[in-house]
Amino acid sequence: MQNRKWRMGMVGGGKDAFIGAAHRRAALMDGRAELVCGAFSRSPEKSRDAGREFFLPDHRVYGSFKEMFATERRLPESDRMDFVVIVTPNYMHYPAAMAALAAGFNVVCDKPMTTTLAEARRLEIEVRKTGRLFCLTHNYTGYPMVKEARDLARGGCLGKIRRIVVQYPQGWLAGRLEATGQKQAAWRTDPKRAGATCCMGDIGSHCENLAEYITGLKIKALCADLTTFVKGRPLDDDGSVLLRFDNGARGVLWASQIAVGEENALAIRVYGEKGAVIWRQQDPDTLIIHWTDRATEIKRRGTSFVGQAATAATRLPSGHPEGFHDAFANLYRRFYDALEAAGAGRKVKQGDYPNVHDGVRGMAFLEAVVKSSLSAKKWINL
Repeated sequence: MQNRKWRMGMVGGGKDAFIGAAHRRAALMDGRAELVCGAFSRSPEKSRDAGREFFLPDHRVYGSFKEMFATERRLPESDRMDFVVIVTPNYMHYPAAMAALAAGFNVVCDKPMTTTLAEARRLEIEVRKTGRLFCLTHNYTGYPMVKEARDLARGGCLGKIRRIVVQYPQGWLAGRLEATGQKQAAWRTDPKRAGATCCMGDIGSHCENLAEYITGLKIKALCADLTTFVKGRPLDDDGSVLLRFDNGARGVLWASQIAVGEENALAIRVYGEKGAVIWRQQDPDTLIIHWTDRATEIKRRGTSFVGQAATAATRLPSGHPEGFHDAFANLYRRFYDALEAAGAGRKVKQGDYPNVHDGVRGMAFLEAVVKSSLSAKKWINL
């Protein structure tokens, strides 16, 4: 049994980084880990400033991830970090993750996993070769009522799945925010740092992952239309995708960052022969279930009417809202369970968190979306 906290390092996630702060809160929420080191910026000075703000000693704050991995692996096993969290812009995910695995460290990585499918496949091979644990933080899979929807859909309660409708509209990039110097907008709309897609890679990837996670189905083919509405922006800010799944089901996926007035309106509807489930991220404690032969049900998180998976992912009694950080923390909780099993020499089963294989699926999806949008052929097989 693990009788100490897991030692966490971080690449990226400096003082002004939204997702870095979200990871730190979530990773530390259950008291099972502590931040011991980091390379928080490409600027050594900014990295040191961040390290001081996070109460780290100067000698555990590094100017680059290469320096951090080389130094940490030389430390006594009782001191060195156990795993690293990678929360950089997309283009740094692959080199940082590959270097961490080669140095013998387990990895938690923000999504999308890489910027190309070829990189994702090479990373998958490296994870298999090194035997290290790899968690990809599609955090919406950590919500209890998403797990309840998964149990209903995969358990056959809805009958054969026929139709999946998933959307993620935001409005924060309705204007050319990147031209104002806003850091989050600047790197997400930059092909050199974000990759081949902005909107679809940033939030459409969550839609793809959520659809496959809940239903257990795989996208077989797609037809995509990516659009850039804001003049001067080099990457997409809106996109629609028609989906064909491996059981014959059809789907529609819409992601947008120019939908004025929308915040983070991720939502999914799954329609089967016998019933349907509806979940909305902005009301995450509620799952609506429609049936062909009885009245509509409304299930709430934290009650006795949900299944084991949803109950295990619940932290607070019903009526006390759980949200974004709690869902994130549920991924870390299962990752720590896997670390504990590995540390005890037990066989490590894949925990209930997204992994490197989900990352490959995500990059296959994004590459096919971009290819379809640029092609006259349109329908592209994954």
